[in-house]
Amino acid sequence: MRILVNTLFVIVAGLSSCIKNTNRLTREEVIGVIRCFDEGWQHKNLAVVDSVLAPSYVYFTQSGGVFSRTNLVQTAGSPAYSLKRMERMEYDVTFYENTAVVSTRWQGEGMYKGVYFNEDQRCSLTIIKTKDKVEILSEHCTPIRSSRILH
Repeated sequence: MRILVNTLFVIVAGLSSCIKNTNRLTREEVIGVIRCFDEGWQHKNLAVVDSVLAPSYVYFTQSGGVFSRTNLVQTAGSPAYSLKRMERMEYDVTFYENTAVVSTRWQGEGMYKGVYFNEDQRCSLTIIKTKDKVEILSEHCTPIRSSRILH
């Protein structure tokens, strides 16, 4: 009896490794969560921004600092930050199980604390899917410099 139970266990374990996980993170989910995030920023909708960020979300700043989830959500709704225009494009998605690393290009123009900005950036976002919830875990954006040679 014990041999039969052990044999059945081995067979079931072997079969389960052949069954594909239908809850895998998809490209559509990845791009969808990033678009929700951007729309939340653009329309100053803190609830939307908050809903797509993982609890341990972190933003790595251009100057080498770290911006917390709380600070990011507060900035998204702050009157000190406004977007006149923004666009995200050039999505390149790389998957590892239920994690995606996404390269995008983000262009935006607006004001932050009274200072005008007009940015063109390459952004790297880490997207995760846990228990059917897709969230942004981290982001880092770097300015794209002009290809002109400056003297």
